[in-house]
Order: sequence, then structure tokens, then C-alpha cells
Amino acid sequence: MHLKYIVLAVLLVFGAVHATGQKNLYDFSARTISGERFDFSTLKGKKVLIVNTATECSLSYQFKKLQKLYEEYGGDDFEIVAFPCNDFGSQEPGTNEQVKEYCTKKYQVSFLLMEKISIKGENMHPIYKWLTSKEENGVLNARVNWNFHKFLIDKNGQVVESVSSITSPGNRKIVAWLNQTETP
Repeated sequence: MHLKYIVLAVLLVFGAVHATGQKNLYDFSARTISGERFDFSTLKGKKVLIVNTATECSLSYQFKKLQKLYEEYGGDDFEIVAFPCNDFGSQEPGTNEQVKEYCTKKYQVSFLLMEKISIKGENMHPIYKWLTSKEENGVLNARVNWNFHKFLIDKNGQVVESVSSITSPGNRKIVAWLNQTETP
């Protein structure tokens, strides 16, 4: 009899989250740097680090650190998703093709590169509206102030934390989060 009440409570909680308009990562799609549609529901069960990037930024050395993190943790349990954007200092003026060439040749990037988007202002991509708005993500309000701002997403598609641009991808806080076990 108690199990029936637990199941009912869980259903009510999920219904309340849906009714308030809160979403999770799996509600979104975007285009890859090559132009193919990518459905984020394919990442179910993985931890995800989402980062906005710019090839002409002084922080672009983080591509190397992101790639190292991906080589160490990426695969079945972890994915990095990079969104190039030109919103901060016009430091991503290139086309998608130029960005892809730069990232693959200079840093041998093998994690997921998305097409160039806006992450602030009137043309903000829906995934960044979700990442930065507690009303949409149910967890936090965040402001992206510069390139290489990172968001940590758990295996259930929920925002866990917003991490500043100057924080290295290999920072012990990020690595500790990757090493934590959680239930999908």
C-alpha cells in the first residue's frame, strides 16, 4: 500500500514540474557545426558540459583542456557540447566551416561542436534561455558574461551548476562532479 502512495507522489512531482514550464536538456535540439539536426534526448543518461566558445578569444586555449577532459571522461557517461558564438567582443567572426577547421586542426577537437548561435539578447538560442533562467530550468538563474562559460548538466538532463569562463575545464570541482556517481 505504501508503494502506491510513493508512486502517486512521484507522479505528482513530475506533473508539477511539467505544469510550471520547467524543462530539461532532452526537450531541446540544435544544429551541429555541419548543419545536421541534433536531438539532445540522445544524451539521456550522460553528464553533459555545455560551453560557449570563440576561436579568437584569449581563453581559446581551453579547447585543449576541454579535449583533454573529453578524452579522459567522454564516451558512454559524459559529453561536451560546444556552442560557438560571436556575442562577446566579436571573437567568433568565422563561419561554421572556419570554426570547425580551426578546432579540429589546432586542437584536434572530437567533442560535439554545434553551429554558431547567439546566447544573449533577442536572438538567444532556446537552450541558452533554458540554461540561464530558473523559471525554465527550475534550478538557477545564470548570466553568461564571456566566452567559455560552462554549464554542468546531470544524467537526468537537469542543470546542476553554472561555472565561470575563467574556471579551467580540468578544475577539481568539475572533475569531482564527473567522478560523482548518480542515478540516471
